[in-house]
Amino acid sequence: MIRVLLADDQSLVRAGFKALLDAQADIEVVGEAADGDEAVRLVRQLRPDVVLMDIRMPVLDGLEATRRITGDAGLDGVKVVMLTTFELDEYVFEAIRSGASGFLVKDTEPEELLRAVRAVVDGDALLSPGVTRRLIAEFAARSKEPAAAETLSELTEREREVMALVGIGLSNEEIARRLVVSPLTAKTHVSRTMVKLGARDRAQLVVLAYESGLVRPGWLG
Repeated sequence: MIRVLLADDQSLVRAGFKALLDAQADIEVVGEAADGDEAVRLVRQLRPDVVLMDIRMPVLDGLEATRRITGDAGLDGVKVVMLTTFELDEYVFEAIRSGASGFLVKDTEPEELLRAVRAVVDGDALLSPGVTRRLIAEFAARSKEPAAAETLSELTEREREVMALVGIGLSNEEIARRLVVSPLTAKTHVSRTMVKLGARDRAQLVVLAYESGLVRPGWLG
């Protein structure tokens, strides 16, 4: 059973998500929070698998709440998915840098929401759709200058190649086709790269790909 915590200051939004999620045989909403501070408290208390976190909330916004959750070693297994009203929310890239596993627009289709919850539990990140690739690229362009390439010194040439493909938003299946290897091999390369770089999940691997200069905005081939 996938345990989900909802964090949004709009009760109608929470009610809609709760009705959809609780109707699934493999998903259960275990708690609701109306602000970021309450979200952090409930995450520590309930230890959900996934938090659907609104960015703009009173008391403590979703960004800071996400930092506190992902920065707590005791909550390492908790995945945070940011909720935003607009596709090009100025805080989305910062949220991913803060440890969020991805983002969803609030008016997303029900099937996409369910897929997203299951995907992050499986270790994937919500970075495949074209709109997300454009968003990541746009905000990466506004981020700091690339760090020294020495951060990638532990990676093999193939792992760098795989990381670059993850950085432009390709799934394991797409990477496999591009490199003419099996999806399992592609997944193994991605996993090893994450371990070597200490990346919490696939989303942080994308951020590192940009910040190291391995991928630059616009490389969405």
